[in-house]
Amino acid sequence: MQSFFWGVGIFLLVNAFACLWRASAGPTVVDCILAVNIIGTKTLVVLVLLALVFGRAMLLDIALVYGLLNFVITVTAGRLLETGRLAGDQS
Repeated sequence: MQSFFWGVGIFLLVNAFACLWRASAGPTVVDCILAVNIIGTKTLVVLVLLALVFGRAMLLDIALVYGLLNFVITVTAGRLLETGRLAGDQS
C-alpha cells in the first residue's frame, strides 16, 4: 500500500510542475492564480499522503493549516483582482 501512496505522490508532483508551467505562461492573471491554487491543493494532498506513509499526525496538522492559508490567499487575490483593493470602503 505504501508503494501506491508513493506512486500517487510522485504523479501529483509531476502534475504540480505542469501547473507551475501554466502559472508562469498563463495568458491572464486569473489563469496564474488558478494554477497556483491547484499547486497548493496538490501540495496539501502530498502532505496527507506523506502523513499516511510515515504515520506522522503532525503532517496532517500542517496540511490543514496549509489548506486554510491557501484558501485565504486565493480569496484575497480574487478580491484584489475584482475590486482593486483589499479592504472595504474606507473613504
